Amino acid sequence: MGKCVRIGLSQINVTVGDLEGNKRKIKEYMELGYEKGVSILVFPELCITGYPPEDLLLHKDFVEGNLKVLKEVTEFSNKVLSIVGFVDQKNSQLYNAAALIYDCSIVGIYHKQVLPNYGVFDEKRYFARGSLPLMCRFGPLNLGVSICEDIWVPETPVNVEADIGAQIILILNASPFYCGKVRVREQILSRLSAEKEVFSIYVNLVGGQDELVFDGNSMVLGPNGKVIAKAPAFKEDLLVVDIDLDTLPKKDVKLKEKGQIEEIVINNPMLLDPGLDLKGLGQVDYLDPVEEVYGALILGLTDYVKKNGFDKVVLGLSGGIDSSLVATIACDALGHEAVKGVFMPSPYTSKESKEDVFELVRNLQMELFEVPITETYEAYLRTLAPVFRGRKEDITEENIQARIRGNILMAISNKFGWLVLTTGNKSEMSVGYATLYGDMAGGFAVIKDVPKTMVYELCKFRNKMGKVIPHRVLIKEPSAELRPGQKDTDTLPPYEVLDRIIKAYVEEDRGFDEIVRLIGDRVLVEKVIRMIDGNEYKRRQAPPGIKITPKAFGKDRRMPITNGFRHHLKEKSKLS
Repeated sequence: MGKCVRIGLSQINVTVGDLEGNKRKIKEYMELGYEKGVSILVFPELCITGYPPEDLLLHKDFVEGNLKVLKEVTEFSNKVLSIVGFVDQKNSQLYNAAALIYDCSIVGIYHKQVLPNYGVFDEKRYFARGSLPLMCRFGPLNLGVSICEDIWVPETPVNVEADIGAQIILILNASPFYCGKVRVREQILSRLSAEKEVFSIYVNLVGGQDELVFDGNSMVLGPNGKVIAKAPAFKEDLLVVDIDLDTLPKKDVKLKEKGQIEEIVINNPMLLDPGLDLKGLGQVDYLDPVEEVYGALILGLTDYVKKNGFDKVVLGLSGGIDSSLVATIACDALGHEAVKGVFMPSPYTSKESKEDVFELVRNLQMELFEVPITETYEAYLRTLAPVFRGRKEDITEENIQARIRGNILMAISNKFGWLVLTTGNKSEMSVGYATLYGDMAGGFAVIKDVPKTMVYELCKFRNKMGKVIPHRVLIKEPSAELRPGQKDTDTLPPYEVLDRIIKAYVEEDRGFDEIVRLIGDRVLVEKVIRMIDGNEYKRRQAPPGIKITPKAFGKDRRMPITNGFRHHLKEKSKLS
């Protein structure tokens, strides 16, 4: 084994807009990298500003502040090549950029060339497209630099860098989580590494930002396409790897004409005698899909609460599976002292539901307030009786109960400054099985993108770690308990069927006939699609929630509320 280059992957958690806090974090990991003896230290995409900065980029002071932080970070650097994500400004245009910093100087800048403009991404709204690949001659090494989407397209800029001699590609990323995405990334990186005979150094952001979670899972792959080392999911980490120079692909540098590539030369970099033995580290254990979703929910909730300045949360507990799961996630994320539950029984609340609520809070050791709503509900009915005279009871009376509960939770939130967590899942939000200003009232919707069937899986997973959710909650038939004998199946198909339709229609954009062939019931599919289409107005008014599927409601799926296109449907839905 000959000389080695030691590379540090700085998987850090930054906050959008917190330029000073992000600067401290970057400096902290620079210092840690220096202590570990790294020669190259790579940070995530836009780590100075946080990702995504969105319309903060329209503020001149924000962009200038980010450049000021870059200058201060540069002055802190030493003879370690640090690659830091920031917003560059040239001739009034902004670029998603990576600064190459060495010995207190910016020695080169790479501009992202492929700007994603789909799903949650809006980069073409803010950034100009870069045009030049980058080659850094780092002593005997040839380094290429790339940013996130640059590697996700067939004609990737990395191809150019690899073809002209790059042996190691440094890839800065802010790649949001959805269940299974880490495996998709690995497949792309594996193919890229093997086809272009390069080491891929993939550094991803970690942390929660509004509805997005960045999962980390930074990794290093060798020229054979195999994973050499991998950072943990959902945690900050400095992953340090040594690459033996003798294992680098032998490549002749074939630089193009001047003006067609950005070239940087750094002579006499620090290299090491053999250090970390990477043999045997290629066997990487990935999280089970349910476990990784649970980890994403924990991190997303933790960061939303802490980064927005809350110290406690409050939620309504019904004895049902959704509120039980949200309470459990909240206690795991924030500690039981920071989670307050409110049980608000109505005339239709069962004895079993009350027992299940009290068992749950005992298991979680969280504080519970009991606020009965029967008298308030009856007062509403008396008040509205003259207006409703001659009308039968219907969903109106059910929604009144939900809105009373929403008002109580918001009153408690106002009085104590606690953040209200809502407990609705993706299945309910898809078809409008939720009440505006009732159970939808709150500041953060933890399981908003979690299908009902996965809610059960998450509860079972959590109980394997230590039983907290009562067994009866897992087996009893779901009910809103807003009228006598009510069951969810009075209104909805079984969740196993409903979730298959939602996935096909919402997440996969399948056509009506295709979904009918999948489900086998034309009338049911038509009913569900009509419910989904007709409840966009509700979803538009819902609080943000954590994205865990490939397509979540909101930025991922932007449908007009006023919408006359109804596919195959016989008549338009009405807002209700």
